[in-house]
Amino acid sequence: MDNPTKFEVYGQEMLEKIVKKCGNSGRIYLPPDWIEKKVKIIRVD
Repeated sequence: MDNPTKFEVYGQEMLEKIVKKCGNSGRIYLPPDWIEKKVKIIRVD
């Protein structure tokens, strides 16, 4: 892994999930009340 970068993010909620394989891509399922909300994804490993 490259040297990690520090991010400072302010928000309403945080979830920690594992990305699952989906065809040729990856997928994360989020709560339905997050639909139409802006999110930020940060890879931690």
